[in-house]
Amino acid sequence: MSHEWIDAGYLVGAVCFIWSLKLMNSPVSARKGNMVAMFGMAVALVVTLFNPGIKSSNLALILGTVAVGGVLGFVSARRIQMTSVPQMVAILNGLGGGAVTLVALFEFLHASHLGLTPPPIQSVTTVLSAIIGSISFSGSIIAFAKLQELLPGRPLTFKGQQVFNLALLIFVAALSIAILAFDSATVPVFLLLIGCALVLGVSGVLPIGGADMPVVISLLNSFTGCAAGLAGFVLLNSALLIGGGLVGASGLILTLQMCVAMNRTLGNVLFGAVGATISTGGNAALAGKQPKAYSVDDAAILLTNANNVVIVPGYGMAVAQAQHQVKDLAAKLLAMGIDVKYAVHPVAGRMPGHMNVLLAEADVPYEQLYELEQINPLFPETDVVLVIGANDVVNPAARYDKASPIYGMPILDVDKARTVIVSKRGMNPGFAGVENELFLMDNCVMVFGNAKDTRASVCRYRARLAAPSRTTNLT
Repeated sequence: MSHEWIDAGYLVGAVCFIWSLKLMNSPVSARKGNMVAMFGMAVALVVTLFNPGIKSSNLALILGTVAVGGVLGFVSARRIQMTSVPQMVAILNGLGGGAVTLVALFEFLHASHLGLTPPPIQSVTTVLSAIIGSISFSGSIIAFAKLQELLPGRPLTFKGQQVFNLALLIFVAALSIAILAFDSATVPVFLLLIGCALVLGVSGVLPIGGADMPVVISLLNSFTGCAAGLAGFVLLNSALLIGGGLVGASGLILTLQMCVAMNRTLGNVLFGAVGATISTGGNAALAGKQPKAYSVDDAAILLTNANNVVIVPGYGMAVAQAQHQVKDLAAKLLAMGIDVKYAVHPVAGRMPGHMNVLLAEADVPYEQLYELEQINPLFPETDVVLVIGANDVVNPAARYDKASPIYGMPILDVDKARTVIVSKRGMNPGFAGVENELFLMDNCVMVFGNAKDTRASVCRYRARLAAPSRTTNLT
């Protein structure tokens, strides 16, 4: 196949990548967007196999590795639980960064073996792709370990950690300059550069807590995209360049949007160590109060007496895999003529769009999903809010307590509703390490237990939910 046809195939792949991003702007068309992206990647992969630079003797090896990777990816995607998608995103992102690092390493080894001096642009992009790919790889592995609870979800810090990270970053920069400035840079120096970048990725993600994991995943995804785009320069591959650039740019935009959603800077997310200590909150009026514990039967009565209900999903729903039970409960309420909405906070869960993914998996209609700006004005007129495993995103302390690590973060104003039912396993604080004063308010009741079991128990009280007489006095 001629270079013209190969370039045309890469162009088709790039157009598909751009189109897929457009389709992913809406959950309604997101599935189609994934299919378009898959088709574009398939085209780019096939035309690459016809590259004249690939030796025919290596073709069987390449096809074998592609087959193994394809089978592993297919099987993993089929078996993965929706609650484990954040971990899978983290590990796949890390593998992408690692692959870019290997590309940079082998290109450097190839040039060193032949005694070649690559053009400056290729030398710079080789070094940068090695650094960024290594940071993305090791950082994503740590993110995976935290999400999988192989490591504690809280920030892991040590004395002088920020100084260590800064010194390591300076050393990596110095090594990079040395490699680029001296043509005689040896392979051990390049390996040392990769090793330091790997350590930097580990030490950079360890002090970031679970509350900020969605931002970290998005940022590392941007890193991998940037590294892949730089690898496109190294390999003179336009599809890799365009695809990596799209991932890098979109990941960075998403990262900044999520920081805005938390009213925090990216620097505070990376270096603030939110969740390292537990904050007790600052509302003296609630001091000494105890939460009001209700039974499942009591919660069913409250729901029966409501004219409108807002469901707020959180990570607890994901852990319990309760999205289908929640959908069933909402369907019963809707059948009774009760208006049901879902309030989705942009940083609820452990990855960008986590709650949207779970609700979509349960076939919750998209028109029932409301974003923070849409739903907050409706809470004062809401009869019952059902909070399922959410914590920090509904904590009123974010509005006024300047000592709280979540101060200033936009929250769902569930405390302004007439009645709030919180389904939670216990009174433990959320990922930010902040005790939630919502649980002690007069209009809040707690239903303790696993979210899946609680929702199923509520559904079993169908006779109550179907009661012909309902009132709106919920307090």
